[in-house]
Amino acid sequence: MKMKGLPLNLNMYGTSEVLTNKHFEEFRMPEFEKVYLPESMRSFTDLTPLGAKEFIVDDNRGVVSASPSLTMDGTEFYLSVKGVGSTTSPFSQQLLGKTEICYLLKDSELKERIVNSEEKVPRYLTGELWLRGSPYGGQGLQHASASMRVSEMADLTSIHGFRIAPVVKIVFLPESLEGEIKKIFWYRRFGGRMVQETRVVPSNVRIYFHSGSTVGGNIGSIFDLFGIDENDKALEFLRNFVKSGIAFLTLFTRSIRNNEDGSFGGLDFYDVWLDKDAVLAPDGTIYFVDLEGLEWITVGEERVKEKIDDQIYRSLYEFMYAYEQIERERSARFGNVMDRKAQFEYLLREALKDDEVVGLAREGGSLELVVGNVLGEHRITGKFPIIDW
Repeated sequence: MKMKGLPLNLNMYGTSEVLTNKHFEEFRMPEFEKVYLPESMRSFTDLTPLGAKEFIVDDNRGVVSASPSLTMDGTEFYLSVKGVGSTTSPFSQQLLGKTEICYLLKDSELKERIVNSEEKVPRYLTGELWLRGSPYGGQGLQHASASMRVSEMADLTSIHGFRIAPVVKIVFLPESLEGEIKKIFWYRRFGGRMVQETRVVPSNVRIYFHSGSTVGGNIGSIFDLFGIDENDKALEFLRNFVKSGIAFLTLFTRSIRNNEDGSFGGLDFYDVWLDKDAVLAPDGTIYFVDLEGLEWITVGEERVKEKIDDQIYRSLYEFMYAYEQIERERSARFGNVMDRKAQFEYLLREALKDDEVVGLAREGGSLELVVGNVLGEHRITGKFPIIDW
């Protein structure tokens, strides 16, 4: 599949500092060990580009390769680079061009180089401190390291069914380049190391935000892109969406650890959301992308069931909204309309047949998710009504 979206060519530069995900150490992956910069950043370095590569714009500061880079478990994955610069000023809706960049600079030589450069498609990395651990338009080592830790927890792309788009490499910007970039800031200067995350993603299709293709915005074009041209394919897409979606809603219990002191640790979401920080594979599987927003938390045993409920409620609406868009498109294209609740129950039962954490049970007038955990600790099992009659 060739990725759809706004094209962007980036220059490739070498670097002497790269950290590699332990799961990918045995593989030779040279395109994941480059620094990728827009042409508008040429004035900031005297390094000579090694060449250029075509990407598709993804999110504010990221790109995705137009063609697949590798295949894992039958799914094609694309090179994704986080931290390639932004096109918009952080404090307005205006494009971030060289006029504003030069206004911020005190270095007359750098300013002159920028003024004399040709600015075709302005996109800049800056030294403005942003989001605690990252510079605006770029990526910081603190956040990239958090993403790498989560990636190494996974079995390549899965944490007990919670699917992730793993970081493959952390690529450090050359320090001479980093020093020039840090001269650009509005109020607060970023003090850490600047890096890029090179990761793999199955597509650039998001649930609702940060992409030209979203389930909430143009589900019809997504059916076309993924080749969903039969009812059976649409049902399989929905089944995978539900299976991975329920895993998303129950991340804590899939990553849970017993601290042997009356408390349990596990992963939780911090300032990240299903609708904008996850992408869909062509088979309907949800992959979480922005791993820096996952944090390890500790709760007492008495609060585990509360955390189960909280995590489900946090993303349930986004999950159900996207499910409705997919199901409506399936019904409109292929007919075969079923009762809404009966259809959802059927898909839940199919999706959770072999799930190691979540099962289903009838309780009175409700169908409940029975949320266990990877430890097999029955005393912290939770129940959540998913359909009422």
